[in-house]
Amino acid sequence: MKESPSMDQWMKEAKADPKAASSGMFLVHNGVVRQTAKAKVRFGEENTKPVAGMYFAYDEEKVNAAIEETCKMDGIFYVRVWLNEGELKVGDDIMYVMIGGDIRPHVIDALQSLVGYIKNECVVEREEY
Repeated sequence: MKESPSMDQWMKEAKADPKAASSGMFLVHNGVVRQTAKAKVRFGEENTKPVAGMYFAYDEEKVNAAIEETCKMDGIFYVRVWLNEGELKVGDDIMYVMIGGDIRPHVIDALQSLVGYIKNECVVEREEY
């Protein structure tokens, strides 16, 4: 497990970036280990045990490629990703993703696209009960 980054520090660094003047908005996604099983939340399965923790790992090359692609999206000027790893417990941070861009629709689309790709293509998550 890694130490979670400071969002205050991330914002300071993002605003100091050479492209910061082009960004009118920053969004941050913070994924956290939850007690409710994915099967219940996503698929409505009622007979699930509470989650006690999670094993989390990721493919760094795939994540870096996804970041590069996100940077090519319209109106996106800043992308930063932090992913945890190892054995996590309920309440622990899984990931932070920050996107900076020109207008809200571009930033929201980029955030949704990148987080979705990371979750679906780059990580291994195993809930533990």
